[in-house]
Amino acid sequence: MTTEVRRLRNYINGEFRDAADGRTIDVVNPATEEVYATSPLSGQADVDAAMDAAAAAFPAWRDTTPAERQKALLKIADAFEARAEELIAAESENTGKPIELTRTEEIPPMVDQIRFFAGAARMLEGRSAGEYMEGLTSIVRREPVGVCAQVAPWNYPMMMAVWKFAPALAAGNTVVIKPSDTTPASTVLIAEIIGDILPKGVFNVICGDRDTGRAMVEHRTPAMASITGSVRAGMQVAESAAKDVKRVHLELGGKAPVVVFEDSDIAKAVEGISVAGFFNAGQDCTAATRVLVHESIHDEFVTALAKAAADTKTGQPDDEDVLYGPLNNANQLKQVSGFIDRLPTHAKVEAGGHRVGEKGYFYAPTVVSGLRQDDEIIQNEVFGPVITVQSFTDEDQAVEYANGVEYALASSVWTKDHARAMRMSKNLDFGCVWINTHIPLVAEMPHGGFKKSGYGKDLSAYGFEDYTRIKHVMTSLDD
Repeated sequence: MTTEVRRLRNYINGEFRDAADGRTIDVVNPATEEVYATSPLSGQADVDAAMDAAAAAFPAWRDTTPAERQKALLKIADAFEARAEELIAAESENTGKPIELTRTEEIPPMVDQIRFFAGAARMLEGRSAGEYMEGLTSIVRREPVGVCAQVAPWNYPMMMAVWKFAPALAAGNTVVIKPSDTTPASTVLIAEIIGDILPKGVFNVICGDRDTGRAMVEHRTPAMASITGSVRAGMQVAESAAKDVKRVHLELGGKAPVVVFEDSDIAKAVEGISVAGFFNAGQDCTAATRVLVHESIHDEFVTALAKAAADTKTGQPDDEDVLYGPLNNANQLKQVSGFIDRLPTHAKVEAGGHRVGEKGYFYAPTVVSGLRQDDEIIQNEVFGPVITVQSFTDEDQAVEYANGVEYALASSVWTKDHARAMRMSKNLDFGCVWINTHIPLVAEMPHGGFKKSGYGKDLSAYGFEDYTRIKHVMTSLDD
């Protein structure tokens, strides 16, 4: 049986279009390794068209009232709910994710996040007006920045699109968004779903590769560039944006430390960490991938974690018993396999460490122990279902090891000692510290890191404010 290959198209100024020069990219289902669609390989002409559309639409969208923008976003949230099964199907084909987990773990938070930013649209307040110099009144205005060039990743293509367009639109900006070249289907479907809700040109989707993204960031029209991706990609975006002093919003890699103290509930910690480490095949910048365990419970913990890994299942999207699906693409499978192939002799693979099956990019839940702080697999992001384990002797060494990487996005601490948990939350140099849990996110709280994990925040009022600019207005009180 031959799979019908669909044709995906760009969405520019309220209509679907092929790339101007007709070029396309094959899109592969990572669970089957079969081509299921083609998408445009957009070039400069397509980027110009999308930017022109967004720029033309900006003045009218900027001047809508917060209530009008809220109403539009609430309609979008309702439309997502009404067409949830279509979104789930597109995302599962995009990524190979389990269908049931996509239904329960992605659709509800996405809808909630859109509704959160719909409410935030009506909360754009400046400080109160006042006289800070005699005879003069000062006012602070918050305004949209303009056209936003946004690049979404392949690990959560649907949800990350929401994280980008929802705050941007709520603040009064217009958007040109590019999905990853390996996962365009759900973003194109989003354009179809919300196309009748927003005015033409307010929301545009451009498909393509790295060169397409580079053309978007280097384009003179956008006032802001936002990317979720690798550190290398973020550095390139920052460098390109610097040429005309664009705002930049970067959510990059992670290497989350998970610090487990001797008084923790080992069974509870293992359960939470294994799920947070293996969910989405570990393709999550906040994944619980780097576990630091007190030496007194190290061996017991490793044994329990290896068993949890052996009991964790990966497989096809329609299998309701699996925790995660395949890695996203052949290059990612090669990268994850390479980390295991290059392990130093002092490391020990406690579970997994191999590909699963011969079709699809599936990789076994893997646990590696015996590692040292300067090992490659400790210092660099694997972005796969691989959890490493190190031991530490005391709190100071735990902090030293935890902070001793170039990433600083997320972390967690597992202990029953409240004072120690508070000390650790202060001393861990990460944008998020979870205590006795790992990976929950809520729309009201900020998500974003430090160091090479980037800057700027997603979600929350802080993320919303990133899509605004501040203007001081001063007026004389004299007639």
